[in-house]
Amino acid sequence: MTTRSAKDLVAEANCEVETLSAEEALARLGQPDTMLVDVREGEELARTGRIAGAVHVPRGFLEFQADPESPTHKAELGDGRRLILYCGSGNRSALAAKTLKDMGLRSVAHVAGGFSALEKAGASVERV
Repeated sequence: MTTRSAKDLVAEANCEVETLSAEEALARLGQPDTMLVDVREGEELARTGRIAGAVHVPRGFLEFQADPESPTHKAELGDGRRLILYCGSGNRSALAAKTLKDMGLRSVAHVAGGFSALEKAGASVERV
């Protein structure tokens, strides 16, 4: 029996990381010091596309691709830019942002409402 549910973990993460509205996130896009990170699975991207300019880092590989010592490291995650994460609804991105913060990255936030909120707010979507 679990003592803390997934809902509990997401709530804790939301207390520890910055949460941006879709509109706030979109206002920061295009700034050279900001990187949008899509943490959804590949199947989701294939089905819906991704926000234009976002780098794809599946949630399951996040720790490895953020770690500069890992052979699968993605340089975009460690070049000092502010990272704004999104997923489908905002739950996985909250957990992912907390993980990156726990790994020592400080300029990390996530988008409430995820991909659908960004799309609804007018984000440009590119098909992959």
